[in-house]
Amino acid sequence: MSDETGFRRWAEERQLALLRTAVLLTGDRHRAEDLVQEALTQVALRWRRLADEHPDAYARQVIVRRNISWWRKHRREVVADPPERGADSRAEAYADRRMLLDQALAQLTPRQRATVVLRYYDDLSERETAEALGVSVGTVKSQTHVALRRLREASPELADLLGEECR
Repeated sequence: MSDETGFRRWAEERQLALLRTAVLLTGDRHRAEDLVQEALTQVALRWRRLADEHPDAYARQVIVRRNISWWRKHRREVVADPPERGADSRAEAYADRRMLLDQALAQLTPRQRATVVLRYYDDLSERETAEALGVSVGTVKSQTHVALRRLREASPELADLLGEECR
């Protein structure tokens, strides 16, 4: 299989998963799409070296680091009102849960958000998360601890919602 064919196959298989991760990291679909495009470009440029190693890890690292660079340049506070309760249709219930999750993640610092998304959404180990973020394992542990505490304190309705679904 040629390098180009191998890359195309990998990119087609992984693009949506990378986009989901980027959306959770950024909270902005358009910026997430841009980050995924940048990551795919970087992987394509290094495909010969990455094909036998871990192109997913490299792509995630590009997404995370480019996002960190972006929020360092564009720091701002996000203030959001809680959603109003409407009819109890499944679509609205899903949208409400999604909004709660988005609001909860928006209350974290960008590094805390990245740590939580990589650890619990992408299911990376502490070591893999540390490598993706360019920090120590101890930093990942402390960021995760603080982020989870902030989520519990700032968004108890999310914990209640998740608790109801787990029963």
